Amino acid sequence: MAKRGKKFTEAAKQVDRNEVYGMKEAIELAKKTSTVNFDATVEVAFRLGIDTRKNDQQIRGAVVLPNGTGKTQRVLVFAKGEKLKEAEAAGADFAGDAEYIAKIQQGWFDFDVIVATPDMMGEVGKIGRVLGPKGLMPNPKTGTVTFDVAKAVQEIKAGKVEYRADKAGIIHAPIGKVSFDNEKLEENFKTVYETILKAKPAAAKGTYMKSVNVTTTMGPAIKVDSSSVISK
Repeated sequence: MAKRGKKFTEAAKQVDRNEVYGMKEAIELAKKTSTVNFDATVEVAFRLGIDTRKNDQQIRGAVVLPNGTGKTQRVLVFAKGEKLKEAEAAGADFAGDAEYIAKIQQGWFDFDVIVATPDMMGEVGKIGRVLGPKGLMPNPKTGTVTFDVAKAVQEIKAGKVEYRADKAGIIHAPIGKVSFDNEKLEENFKTVYETILKAKPAAAKGTYMKSVNVTTTMGPAIKVDSSSVISK
């Protein structure tokens, strides 16, 4: 087991590992136990009762956080003609076709998200082996393969986050920064939680939402009572 640093150990003492906290208390405690000297990301982890080995129980999508993530995403758009102009007008950081594919093949990755029009996916597929392992491949399920490039760029810039269940059925999603007001973090938390609830596969049996935890970058995990998240 990896040895924990002194700051983490001290912060962890403030968290009762046997306690399941209400959402408001958990967020406050997460901010209080942040151990880094920068504006840490606040993240939520959902452990779901799904079997991701089965196609009908895989969960992947995207959600726009009402208060953003606290990070400005650099967006690259693969498109042609008028769609290029639409992407640039919407605030895309980079927009083009073959020239950017060539740059990526040469090792350029100064972007965070890729949006592509459907007619460009044949070309983008040529660099799929490079983009896939980095989680950068555009996908219709997350709204990053679309002809409405302007809307896609605007949503990403506004705070759209992608989510995907890993092999263990766990979804990690950022909900903001430690510097955010508690109310903004709570609103983002609820938005993600309700989105994951609605994404429950029909084939999933038994308990769906097994556990929820909130944490900050390099901070201790805090168990959250899921009933405290649901809007009354």
